[in-house]
Amino acid sequence: MSPQPQTNATETARALTAVYGKRSAAFRFGKPVLASWIGGEEVAEGKRILNEGNIPTFDFPDTAVRIFTYMWRFHRRLQSLYETPTLPAWTAEDESRHETAAQLIDDIRQAGRTLLTEYESKQVLAAYGIPTVPTLVAETAETAVARAEEIGYPVVLKLNSQTITHKSDVGGVRLDLATADEVYHAFAMMQQTVTAKHSPADFLGVTVQPMFNLKEGFELIVGSSPDARFGPVLLFGSGGSLVEVYKDRVLGLPPLTTTLARRMMERTLIYGALHGVRGRAAVDVAALETLLVRFSQLVVEQRWIKEIEINPLFALGDSLAALDARVVLYDRAVTEAELPKLAIRPYPSQYERPFTNKRGQTFLIRPIRPEDEPKMVEFHAHLSEESVYLRYFRVFPLAQRVDHDRLAPVVFVDYDRTIALVVEWENPETGEVELVGAGRLARGAVLEEAEFALLVRDDFHGHGLGTEMLARLLEFGRKEGIKRVIAYMLHTNTGMINVSKRLGFTFKTEDDVLKAELELDMV
Repeated sequence: MSPQPQTNATETARALTAVYGKRSAAFRFGKPVLASWIGGEEVAEGKRILNEGNIPTFDFPDTAVRIFTYMWRFHRRLQSLYETPTLPAWTAEDESRHETAAQLIDDIRQAGRTLLTEYESKQVLAAYGIPTVPTLVAETAETAVARAEEIGYPVVLKLNSQTITHKSDVGGVRLDLATADEVYHAFAMMQQTVTAKHSPADFLGVTVQPMFNLKEGFELIVGSSPDARFGPVLLFGSGGSLVEVYKDRVLGLPPLTTTLARRMMERTLIYGALHGVRGRAAVDVAALETLLVRFSQLVVEQRWIKEIEINPLFALGDSLAALDARVVLYDRAVTEAELPKLAIRPYPSQYERPFTNKRGQTFLIRPIRPEDEPKMVEFHAHLSEESVYLRYFRVFPLAQRVDHDRLAPVVFVDYDRTIALVVEWENPETGEVELVGAGRLARGAVLEEAEFALLVRDDFHGHGLGTEMLARLLEFGRKEGIKRVIAYMLHTNTGMINVSKRLGFTFKTEDDVLKAELELDMV
């Protein structure tokens, strides 16, 4: 709206506010309304009326369009976040390898070093299931020749050093060596160059690796470094020696899901080429997503890593391999309290514990994960109308309860604000792992207060799951700094009332429902 003889900015604002103003109207029409009232003092009264009616106003229409675009992007990103992801399943053997990597890192820090050799860096990557190119260490020229013949020509020689981070800057990379003489000569020249520019202590020999034809596949880069505000930040993009020239890269925050990993990749130029271009085979994008998820988990768990980089990560068809890797640690003087905090709180695995009830049945009670959505659908299919009514104060169809848009916020939780637990049980008849209980403790506007809610599958009522889940929610709530817990329940929900009384809750009637309250003692 702009000032014109035939228009009245004030009356138009009143008419718009009557139809579109206030929250109820916005929900009724289902569309946001943004207004641009141009004209300064001439339209000031109209802008005031619009703003009071909760219709945002802007001095220029291009500003309103930009704001609308931001809103659309935000909505689209939320939708992409709520896509049900798949995550690599970590086994006990995987966790053992993670611990071995942590011990390697600790030993290096205790030795006063901050730079891992390439061989050590690849050991850390391999511990997280990230494929690496076969890499053999050789301390002498003769050993290098033997290693090359073991791998098979052609090979690559790279400097093995605990102090020099960028090998190519000092002539520490020799490619496409096809004979024993070439390997021997390359070793000697590399040793001479490095010791001349630095010192003999900086040359520990070489690593010998098979030579890849980089023209057949794609060179990518995956890395992480700390940001002053966001903590560890992930990087993905085009890699290779020209990485600083092309600057085709995007940033993301750990931990990743496969969905978030794909969203990162989609924002790069090289992503389109990964589907196959000019005779190059398409890359297994799903495998690349999994690799990024595993890499982000490495960054989350190994907090003493300051910088980590895979460049290049070679991708060809369904094959992925880290050809080179670099890991830099925080100095030994840095304390754990000084490490940068993650912007996104990772899965709180410390709250994952088994439970055996009085019947001898064993369950696993753990925090909920986004990939639990399909199991939550099955969980709801086992609920009676009575259980649904007691939990939600109304009965609504299964199709509505398991709709993706409704379940997504249930399984995608902010672990800083919500402690959501599920109970796993292995069905002895089918061998399938099923969810038989779910509960949550969610903070409200007051962060020190939280509301709990529980739901147990009908065929598992009386198995002690409700009491155990609530006890754990209260235990974890204390650890998270929650001081007061409340809940609302119907007078007919005798099972939940008894569980709450058993754990110390008091009750009062409020708006025809019972309000349960408990003050938590801090640990």
